[in-house]
Amino acid sequence: MKKYLLSASLALLVATTSVSLTLTTPPAIAATIKYIVNDVPITTVDIQHRAAFLRLQHRKGDASQEMIDQTLKLAEAQRLGIRISDTQVNDAYARFASSNKMPLQKLDAIMAQSGVTKEHFKEFIRGQMAWNQAVGARYRSEQGGGGRMSEQDAVRRMLDNGGNKPTAMEYMLQQIIFVVPASERGSIGKRKREAEALRTRFNGCNTTRDFAKGLLDVTVKDLGRYLAPQLPSDWADQIKKTKVGSATAVRETERGVEFIGVCSAREVSDDKVAQLVFQNQEAGGGGQDAQAEALAKKYLEELRKRARIVKR
Repeated sequence: MKKYLLSASLALLVATTSVSLTLTTPPAIAATIKYIVNDVPITTVDIQHRAAFLRLQHRKGDASQEMIDQTLKLAEAQRLGIRISDTQVNDAYARFASSNKMPLQKLDAIMAQSGVTKEHFKEFIRGQMAWNQAVGARYRSEQGGGGRMSEQDAVRRMLDNGGNKPTAMEYMLQQIIFVVPASERGSIGKRKREAEALRTRFNGCNTTRDFAKGLLDVTVKDLGRYLAPQLPSDWADQIKKTKVGSATAVRETERGVEFIGVCSAREVSDDKVAQLVFQNQEAGGGGQDAQAEALAKKYLEELRKRARIVKR
């Protein structure tokens, strides 16, 4: 399930790298409302951008229906209290550019010259991320017990494995935040340089507060114990690659700019570890990808049936 949800939002995007930059920028066209989906308008320009996106991917599809579906997915995610921040979207956009070995400026140019626009692509990313979370929540609720493996199930799995408990890395972490209010985002470059200067001096969690003295609006938080399967997805890879006594790279977040210090790391094996590791193994099982895809399809059909869709 987890594998499907993480990969679904990227599966349709890789074709962008094959597009030539010799495309001419299409002229601006005035927008008119084409559909109203549960009181949310979809314009002709929205549909034109999606049609351009389909061409960019060399993929057949109905641009109007895709925009209707995206609107339904975002509305459902909002109903569930799921919010994908601009920072999360921008980070995903940047990761996509990096994974395809192109600078952001080139990806921006491809989106503009193909008629998609980076704004439309980012809203597509937002929709996919929100929908993945909504489908994940639905999956867990249908599995019962929030989708969590019980201790009894973990014991059963250990017995199946000859009584051996799995191991996982346990991290003690510290979060250093250089706060940047939304009204002062224009100065974020300066804050990044300040954060980078502190990060390069980081040599363990005991001295961080001393180094941070005299710096304005800097928060140092001891995060405590984190097992590897519990690490936040947006930080997990960096934390795992960071040596003890060092810190992750500086990155922008909704709070400002921040990094994570790794105070200690050790391999542990206990009942809690077993429960988490086995749970993650089940969530990542290849056989559940098809199950998740079927669930997502069923879920979307339900939303379509309940929707009020007016064509103008």
